[in-house]
Amino acid sequence: MKFDAALVTSSLRDVPAIAQAAESLGFDGLWTTETAHNPYLPLTLAASASNRLELGTAISLAFPRSPMVTAQIAWDLAEQSSGRFILGLGTQIKPHIVRRFSTTWDKPGPRLRDYILSLRAIWNTFQTSAPLSYKGEFYQFTLMTPFFSPGRINTPDIPIYIAGVNSYLCRLAGELCQGFHVHPFHTVKYLRGMIIPNIEQGAAAAGRTRADIQTACGIFVVTGADDREIADNIFAVKAQIAFYASTPSYLPVLETHGWADLHEKLNLLSRRGEWAEMANLISDEMLHEFAVVATHDQLARKVRERYEGLLDRIMYYFPFEAAKNEALWRDAVAVLSDKSK
Repeated sequence: MKFDAALVTSSLRDVPAIAQAAESLGFDGLWTTETAHNPYLPLTLAASASNRLELGTAISLAFPRSPMVTAQIAWDLAEQSSGRFILGLGTQIKPHIVRRFSTTWDKPGPRLRDYILSLRAIWNTFQTSAPLSYKGEFYQFTLMTPFFSPGRINTPDIPIYIAGVNSYLCRLAGELCQGFHVHPFHTVKYLRGMIIPNIEQGAAAAGRTRADIQTACGIFVVTGADDREIADNIFAVKAQIAFYASTPSYLPVLETHGWADLHEKLNLLSRRGEWAEMANLISDEMLHEFAVVATHDQLARKVRERYEGLLDRIMYYFPFEAAKNEALWRDAVAVLSDKSK
């Protein structure tokens, strides 16, 4: 197992110090997200400030960028980091792709498959100077002159992770990718019953095995120095669980536990903006299915107990802050990172 950190900052100026601190503490990787900021820019700074950390996007959005744009960014980051870069891609949901990015939403699963295949074709041309001739269902690339090609690098085999919830994307990861970003909104039952079997099915169809695909996840945790602090932190995590549970894309997770009726109630409250009321609908039973709840000194052990054999990479679903909770981070690295043993 590997233990990673979430790189979340509002200022690029903070990134070098965060990367150095994460590497010093022994984290295996550092991941950015595509929310309020570009996911790639921080990684250029993190690559320069570190020597060992794996660096990746968890995730960057595929469809707002041409595969050619993504291919070039990933190529440069792979070269700069000496092969430590992992390209994590996701589809997002239709309202964001269409209304926030004004980009096409059409068969997102097959489109992402085409996206991945076109990336590999473009990278092959960068590395070998072979003529670019990719003609897929959604993307066609047939022009690459020497002036526009970045040329060969020493680390051309860029790992691709994709994120998803449904069976198609799990199978796609098994077939074509090196990793799968499991959504934080999951349960062990959903991991065992849907996600991993479909990854295995996709892998088998491509002559691969489950061991060829790393499963990674930023997991929900509720923690504190003692029970009082834990109690103070429960509401925020319940609110996050309620937000995801209100979204139609994540309904299959609720259905696995017979909680589908809750989705409609939460969805209605979300449209009204009644966020506090939503969190109050998340029972303690649900909280413990979606989150690991433990004091600082027990958290990492409970995480390992829950996810051993299910997840290959873990990070906590809150940002890494070097000057805060250092004992918590050191304990997590000691317990969850295999290289520390």
